[in-house]
Amino acid sequence: MLVGLRAPSPITVVKKGKTGKNSIALSWQEPDRPNGIILEYEIKYFEKDQETSYTIIKSKETAIIADGLKPSSAYIFQIRARTAAGYGGFSRRFEFDTSPYLEASSDQGQVPVIAVAVTVGIILLALVTGFLLSGRRCGYSKAKQDPEEEKMHFHNGHIKFSGVRTYIDPHTYEDPNQAVHEFAKEIEVSCITIERVIGAGEFGEVCCGPLRLPGKREMLVAIKTLKAGYTEKQRRDFLGEASIMGQFDHPNIIHLEGVVTKSKPVMIITEYMENGSLDTFLRKNDGQFTVIQLVGMLRGMASGMRYLSDMGYVHRDLAARNILVNSNLVCKVSDFGLSRVLEDDPEAAYTTRGGKIPIRWTAPEAIAYRKFTSASDVWSYGIVMWEVMSYGERPYWEMSNQDVIKAVEENYRLPAPMDCPVALYHLMMDCWQKDRNSRPKFEEIVGLLDKLIRNPSSLKTLANCSNRVSNLLVEQESGECTDYRSVGEWLETIKMGRYSELFMESGYTSMEVVAQMTLDDLRRVGVNLAGHQKKILNSIQEMRVQMINVAVPI
Repeated sequence: MLVGLRAPSPITVVKKGKTGKNSIALSWQEPDRPNGIILEYEIKYFEKDQETSYTIIKSKETAIIADGLKPSSAYIFQIRARTAAGYGGFSRRFEFDTSPYLEASSDQGQVPVIAVAVTVGIILLALVTGFLLSGRRCGYSKAKQDPEEEKMHFHNGHIKFSGVRTYIDPHTYEDPNQAVHEFAKEIEVSCITIERVIGAGEFGEVCCGPLRLPGKREMLVAIKTLKAGYTEKQRRDFLGEASIMGQFDHPNIIHLEGVVTKSKPVMIITEYMENGSLDTFLRKNDGQFTVIQLVGMLRGMASGMRYLSDMGYVHRDLAARNILVNSNLVCKVSDFGLSRVLEDDPEAAYTTRGGKIPIRWTAPEAIAYRKFTSASDVWSYGIVMWEVMSYGERPYWEMSNQDVIKAVEENYRLPAPMDCPVALYHLMMDCWQKDRNSRPKFEEIVGLLDKLIRNPSSLKTLANCSNRVSNLLVEQESGECTDYRSVGEWLETIKMGRYSELFMESGYTSMEVVAQMTLDDLRRVGVNLAGHQKKILNSIQEMRVQMINVAVPI
């Protein structure tokens, strides 16, 4: 049985690195049971015997340097990890010392001081000379040197630098033709030869053929055409996709070569992807790829989506059918027909005015309220992961859209596909968190997939190897626990009945509430013996497994 959404286990290994008189470098290992993507670590430290005055550092890496410390002093460190399910318990206390002051006699210290002073003087002279020369040669602006201009800013969980490129919604242009010609290059129709039809799009046929641009090597391209008899709105919507695509430049986003607008048929020209759409490609090659190859595909898609998210942009229709695959198995995000921009406000959302929504790929808040964010794209990415690991199975099989909506609203989720590694299924479940703010960001998804690729052994533990895809939805959360009739009965069973009264007085009167308890909760109740804390927490952990891992037939 798979373990559902749980907080990570405590960190057990913390190592001291380089130590200075005012700093201590620390590194640690991930928890033995992360139970999902580690979103960040919280490091709490204080001077020994000064516990009431402590500092907290948050880090996404498994290493930090604590500075501003007193020389020759002992410091206590505790670390805990956070996933979408919340914080795990703090590690045990680790005690490390800073270095003492380095004292040197005046005779011994004089030579090094002089050497340092001479070196610093030479460096300063070189810097000043370089500054003056570059100022004369390049018209150097003092504003560029201003540190205020070069600051990094945290925005929506990502570091952004001044001048970062952001997406511009072509729908904001009064004249759509202006947007097209600003973001897409006009190509002479004589440069294109349509050789064969390879599919059908919303507005017309999709073809392929050679593109011969002056001074460039001939290349095979995909050609979307606008069918005859189009309305002005259809032309505007058709070219709107080119206006969107032309703003992107990333190896995992389909590349726009240009448009043909000055003759008929109107065309959009993109790079040609030999293996077509991902869902069809996977079905044709069922079981033919290694897990690492599949994870590589997923990593490419996540990287493309991270790029879009960083540009302040939401896709709204992320699905395997809208991912294209080239001959090197590189996956690229395409089909920007439903896409819209997000404003600078990280809480901003695009609200539709109707129109079709791809229910099986869409987050519950987007279905219910027609609001879309990068977090709803993350939900869709989780569904794409499921499609990839099941080699193109249809999400939710033959269930009706209404049954899908009802099941998801009641916290049921897709089961793990056959031979799907536990680590990947945990990531899917994290993407399908009901609370959109609890889902991982695309940057975090890319980071996790990179770790899995670097450590293939982490993909060996499988979630489900008994059948192709079990037609059972897994309950993500459960509100019932029937193993024990009361909190008192549970405590008696684990021989901790002495704490029954304390639990009742503290408000822990039902097993549902008890199942959410943490180590800090136990301490507040009055369970202060480490052995008793461990025994009760182990029992609570087992209880959560029983409560969460319930599979029911539809």
